[in-house]
Amino acid sequence: MSVESTESNIILKLTIEFSLEVIDYVAILESQRQYVIANQLLKSATSIGVNAHEAQNAESKLDFIHKFKIAAKEVEETKYWLILCNSSSHYPDASGLQEKLEVIKRIINRIIASSKNINQK
Repeated sequence: MSVESTESNIILKLTIEFSLEVIDYVAILESQRQYVIANQLLKSATSIGVNAHEAQNAESKLDFIHKFKIAAKEVEETKYWLILCNSSSHYPDASGLQEKLEVIKRIINRIIASSKNINQK
């Protein structure tokens, strides 16, 4: 997928930007020797974008929806790790990441809902 097509697809653009910000946040966690949370957060956060990208080459509309449902689950897992980080005085503030994740969540839920509606017509 070209950079141009990623730029024109808002969910792909947002998930790449979010992943890059999470990578930076995880680097801070790792410098503080918070490896377990850093690892879990990195895996779930980047998986959101991976599934959104995979959906672009889905074999069917159902496969497309399935990929975005997986992305939605990864959003929830990422949300959990960010809540833990924000609830602990030992971790740097992650509220900006939480806000961006909420935007991504709303878009993914809209994509799933509109794709289901297309299937029902």
